[in-house]
Amino acid sequence: MLLEICANSFESAFAAQEAGADRIELCTELSVGGLTPSFGLLEKVLVELTIPIHVLIRPRSGNFTYTEAELDIMLRDIETCKELGCDGIVSGALTSELEIDLEVTKLLNETSGSMEFTFHRAFDWVKNPEQALEQLIALDIPRLLSSGQKSSALEGILLLKALQNKANGHIQVMPGGGINVNNCLQFKQAGFYMIHCSATDKVQTLTKIPNVSMHSASFFEEGIVATTSEKTIREIKALLTQ
Repeated sequence: MLLEICANSFESAFAAQEAGADRIELCTELSVGGLTPSFGLLEKVLVELTIPIHVLIRPRSGNFTYTEAELDIMLRDIETCKELGCDGIVSGALTSELEIDLEVTKLLNETSGSMEFTFHRAFDWVKNPEQALEQLIALDIPRLLSSGQKSSALEGILLLKALQNKANGHIQVMPGGGINVNNCLQFKQAGFYMIHCSATDKVQTLTKIPNVSMHSASFFEEGIVATTSEKTIREIKALLTQ
């Protein structure tokens, strides 16, 4: 059974290779579901490690519906991954109605070229998972990462099994989300061929908690996308130039 590790740093990627993992999904910011890693991190991993590297292409948190500018950034990131010699791309897009954005997903997949493409857990937001699976198959997407539309893959295992049966080998269904040492064998026993997990340990690196938090809970709401306001900048600039 293939084990893919979601690695959020060079240290995590190195640990995955040393422990015998089969593949890495490289990203940052696990707290928001993962974002595109820096290319300094990506290049270091590719130069110093030999484990297959799949890269998460997600320019921001909040949702999976992207503007033209964001899509352009994603495509540029994919081209850079191609130039650097990455093995795969993990990405995807939804419409504002929470359906697969067929046009954007097709473009992301085609731009990936020979790199393997995985449609990520944006799938867990779609309204009709069976129809969405058929759409991914029609787009020739090779792999789907999903928790079965639950907060953990174990909770969603019934839907995951149904999706795998429906896929009938036309797309790989890879369970991911809350998989750990205590439940990983249940996915092998259920007939899955691969799983995705982070296998993280949380380590407190500060000897004293700072008085000022750098985290803002308001930015962690689902669907919230923080964008700089041109109007607000103009108002501030006008005040400063009086």
